[in-house]
Amino acid sequence: MSVLTFMDLLEMASQAVTVIGLPFAFWVFWVEQRKERENEEEEAYQLLSNAYNDLLRVVLAHPDLQLRSAPALVDPTPEQRERMLVIFDMLVSLFERAYLIAYKSEMNQAERRRWNSWDDFMREWCRREDFRQALPQLLRGEDPAFVAYIGRLAEQETPDQHLAPTV
Repeated sequence: MSVLTFMDLLEMASQAVTVIGLPFAFWVFWVEQRKERENEEEEAYQLLSNAYNDLLRVVLAHPDLQLRSAPALVDPTPEQRERMLVIFDMLVSLFERAYLIAYKSEMNQAERRRWNSWDDFMREWCRREDFRQALPQLLRGEDPAFVAYIGRLAEQETPDQHLAPTV
C-alpha cells in the first residue's frame, strides 16, 4: 500500500476544485448576473414610471385641455391645439422609449407585468379621438416596430362605428 505524498494531496485538491469548485463558481456568477439584470430592468421601469408621472403633472398643469377626460376637447383654440400637440408628442416619445426598453416578444412574468402597465397607458390614450388623429403626424420618423405596435392599439381602441343600431 502506497502512502499519499503531499504532492498527491495537492493534486487531488486541485482536481476537486476543478470538478466541484469551478462549476459552482460559474453558477454563482450566473445567479449574480441574473439578479443584476433584474435590478437594471426594475430600475429602467422605475425611471420610465417617474417620467410618465412627470408627464401627468404637465397634463394637470393644463386642465383646460381636458386631457384626462374621455371625450376630446370640442373646438379647441389654436393655442390649445398647439399645447395638446406638444403634450401628445411628449407622450409618444415616452411610449416609444418604454417600447424600446421594456417590450420583448418573449417575456417572463415580471417583464410581462411591467409591460402590461405600459400597454394599458397606451390603450388609454389611444381611446382619445384627438390623440388617434394626431398619431400619423407624431409617429413620423419613429421606430417602425413601435409605430406598428401603437397603430394596432389605436385600431383596437377605436370605437366600432359599424355597430350603429339599425332601424
